[in-house]
Amino acid sequence: MGYIPIIIVLVLVLAVIAAIYCGVTYIRRKTREVSRALFGTPDISKAAQQMRQEYSTTPKSVSSMTRLLLPQIISDFPDFVYDEMKEKAENVLTDYLRAITERNPALLRDGNTELKNHLENYIQMLSARELHEHFEKIKLHRTEISQYKKTEGRCIITFQSALECYHYVTNAADSTVVQEGSKEYKYQTRYNTDLIYIQDRNLVENELDNALGVNCPNCGAPLTSLGAKVCEYCGTPIIEINIHAWSFSNIDEVK
Repeated sequence: MGYIPIIIVLVLVLAVIAAIYCGVTYIRRKTREVSRALFGTPDISKAAQQMRQEYSTTPKSVSSMTRLLLPQIISDFPDFVYDEMKEKAENVLTDYLRAITERNPALLRDGNTELKNHLENYIQMLSARELHEHFEKIKLHRTEISQYKKTEGRCIITFQSALECYHYVTNAADSTVVQEGSKEYKYQTRYNTDLIYIQDRNLVENELDNALGVNCPNCGAPLTSLGAKVCEYCGTPIIEINIHAWSFSNIDEVK
């Protein structure tokens, strides 16, 4: 009689093992079926690789408000040339990322003092942490106006760009040691680039770049009106210098 409880326990253990085996087998079968249905292959590891490859080649969507906001901007600034400013925004963004890659702030040719200081501080921070951030083979898919803000003393147009590149971070002393990102898969992301117009310097606090203000070339008086055609003090035409009131002030990645 002493053997019966042992047999019962063994039977129960075998039953549990059988149930687990059946459960695992069922899950594997269902996983393969789902993987085949979604990715055309029952191999989940290949499916994951395929999914990563697809993600790395699919551009991000951008917040496109150009058709809505551009008429407002043109109304405020009749001489604003959208195509020219969009191209400048893309060039500034590309130069900014190249400057990080080359660890050379001088590669950012455009932009105000605030943006250049931010870039230099970021490169110094990476250096202090003995890191080297890379943005290789940069390609811009699309750029649109995503926001137009008017506050006291300034106007800000935000361009949003869908961008792809090979993005990775290595040890500063050994570029073969990748600590983040990938050299094999492209990185799809979005960046906001802010274009700023100083409308009235007296209303702007803590402004870092004096070059952002626009003054009359004849009498030196500040130009405080949006898209002013003439100096309100001496009447000198200033249409041709309005373009120089714009400056790029900030670049941020949109997660």
